[in-house]
Amino acid sequence: MAVSAYSCYSYCMTRNQDSVLLEASGLSKWYGKGEGRFRALDDVTVRISAGESVAIVGKSGSGKSTLMHLLALLDAPDAGAVFVDGRDAAVLRPREVNELRNRRFGFVFQQFFLTANTSVLDNVTLPLKIAGTPARERRARGLAALRTFGLEDKAKNRASDLSGGQKQRVVLTRALVGEPAVIFADEPTGNLDSATGRLVEEELFQLNRERGITLVIVTHDEDLAARCDRQILVRDGRIVDAMEVAQ
Repeated sequence: MAVSAYSCYSYCMTRNQDSVLLEASGLSKWYGKGEGRFRALDDVTVRISAGESVAIVGKSGSGKSTLMHLLALLDAPDAGAVFVDGRDAAVLRPREVNELRNRRFGFVFQQFFLTANTSVLDNVTLPLKIAGTPARERRARGLAALRTFGLEDKAKNRASDLSGGQKQRVVLTRALVGEPAVIFADEPTGNLDSATGRLVEEELFQLNRERGITLVIVTHDEDLAARCDRQILVRDGRIVDAMEVAQ
């Protein structure tokens, strides 16, 4: 993957472990009602620095995906606060949250969430369309991003015509096209065979190494987690361990 072929803005060019990009303070989250009500997160505090790669690990139902969703401003906590670049997300208007999420964050999920009968290029450039980027610029940036992942020849194909591995790489391209500061990945290799999973994994870490893009990865995959700078273990809605990984 020729990462250098695609531009990145200046704050992603150097890795700065001293700059806190994301901070969660005292996060708690409840789901359900009445007797079925349960606490998914319980007083969680965590900091993630710019340029880090962080794995959030734990058993199913531990609260790890809930933590990622709150950090990514996809959901709001019932208690506590999330700070992005030192700014409390709770003071932002809904439109400002959407703009921040679209401008600063990229997303890669286990489910591809592609529009099946729409072209690959249109799927990739959707974040730019939402951001109001002019059509000509959207096309140029989308093709450049697809070229980065060796998918430019698939630009006119329907997303439904792609293999699972190609779909996940299109999702990576879509996450990258807006030039994000951080990529949130929830089980990014979960639906892929081993060989394709390793390829997608390598592409993620190459983005981290060469562009300084922060990675926040929710995973059951021990090998994937071991490649990250740090692992955060979540159990029963609480962080029970946060350790640096020896590289």
